[in-house]
Amino acid sequence: MIEPDLRDLILAKPERLLEDRDVMNALVSANERAMGANIVDLRGIAMQRLETRLDRLEDTHRSVIAAAYENLAGTNQVHRAVLQLLDPTSFEGFITTLQGEVAQTLRIDIVRLVLETAQDEAEADPALRKLGEVLQIGPRGHVAQYLTNGRNMAVRPVVLRPVTGLAATVYGPRAPDIRSEALMKLDLGRGRLPALLAFGSEDPHMFKTSHGTDLLAFFAGVFERLMRQWLK
Repeated sequence: MIEPDLRDLILAKPERLLEDRDVMNALVSANERAMGANIVDLRGIAMQRLETRLDRLEDTHRSVIAAAYENLAGTNQVHRAVLQLLDPTSFEGFITTLQGEVAQTLRIDIVRLVLETAQDEAEADPALRKLGEVLQIGPRGHVAQYLTNGRNMAVRPVVLRPVTGLAATVYGPRAPDIRSEALMKLDLGRGRLPALLAFGSEDPHMFKTSHGTDLLAFFAGVFERLMRQWLK
């Protein structure tokens, strides 16, 4: 016989049993054992299936919420980085901010801005050398070749991927440390050759082909407009 105090408590507040999944599962199992092996409890089977579906819905719900928070955090990071790019009053300060504050805000290990040029001696320009390693000079067609990894295919405006064998042409001596990268093709205006903004990470999972590119496309759009202003 059930304990009198426990029985009185259950009768007084039966909803507590209904809200406790473990207790309800134990009661259903006890009921099935009491009926014997030759009787199929369709109601119990239905409850098990509903419980399984509920577990899946809860997992999906948690995943959606986690993705929403992650997306919100990424949006806030990009917005802060854009505001940081708007502060400098010189092009040198703009480049310094890009490889300093902006890189820290976006949690990336290396930034490279690749400009194409038709001049063979462009790398010897003292003004360019003054800007440091963040600014790289490449020949005409270098941006498209790097974005496509040398393959004959359409050039996408934003590419997320593991680094390829061409990484040294952008990251130089640091290429062996970079495991994944985000590449943004830049349109610097009519009459100018294309450019490339490259974010490199030592984390192989930082930039994956399955990730969304909307925020990076927004950042690239802001960046290329600022570059046009500096190049006037």
